[in-house]
Amino acid sequence: MNRGMMAIMKKDFYGVIENKRLFITMLIVPLVLTLVVPTIFIFGIHFAPGETDLNQLLKLLPVVTDMEQALYGLFLNYIMPIFFLVIPVMTSSITAATSFVGEKEKRTLETLLYCPLTLRQIFIAKVLASFSLSILVSFISFLAMAVVLEIELVYLTGSMLLPSVSWVLILFLVGPAISLIAVTLIVRGSAKAQTVEESQQSAVFLVLPIVLLIVGQFTGMMLVNARILLGIGVVSVVLAWVLLGRAVKRFHYERLLK
Repeated sequence: MNRGMMAIMKKDFYGVIENKRLFITMLIVPLVLTLVVPTIFIFGIHFAPGETDLNQLLKLLPVVTDMEQALYGLFLNYIMPIFFLVIPVMTSSITAATSFVGEKEKRTLETLLYCPLTLRQIFIAKVLASFSLSILVSFISFLAMAVVLEIELVYLTGSMLLPSVSWVLILFLVGPAISLIAVTLIVRGSAKAQTVEESQQSAVFLVLPIVLLIVGQFTGMMLVNARILLGIGVVSVVLAWVLLGRAVKRFHYERLLK
């Protein structure tokens, strides 16, 4: 990676931060999913453990001795990891959608194309900028969620509940892979799109599988454990690599200048 690519990444990174509308939108989803939703569930489990919708999922666990603690563990280590996958997808859709559309709106696309970089390098720099920002938001969101949840659990129960290996897979395998898929599809779409909304359409198809996993868990049909996440992660990595390779090969000037 050369200085030119780093300059493009830095410009896109600060462009998102300086755009108040995009920046606030990018913060709302992580804030709701990692702070508001978990807090509601934690307090709901504590004050009304017998009425929570998670009870039917307890049947999928091996042995349950303490129902309240089991519900906390079920929510933190099985339900929340799947919810968390929405964050990299949504963050990617917000940041990547403006990559080339933003250049068109600011009338800086021609200037960008005249820079001493190949079109392939420009595309990769745009992808890496959105991908890096998505991963950064994901890690910050996880840390914020972990701190808040542990404080709440200590306050309510007097004990902590450590994250399981599922979170390692989410943060370092599944999340980054899905984020790269989303960024690649959206940046590629942004090249020919005329509006941000048009370039974000690809993200909808990535949210649907996550929603199906969430519904499957809440209905008691399945419990997404570490093995399933590992399988999803491996498939996602392969798919991300293939999509990125194909997108780079098919990216050309005519696509941008339409």
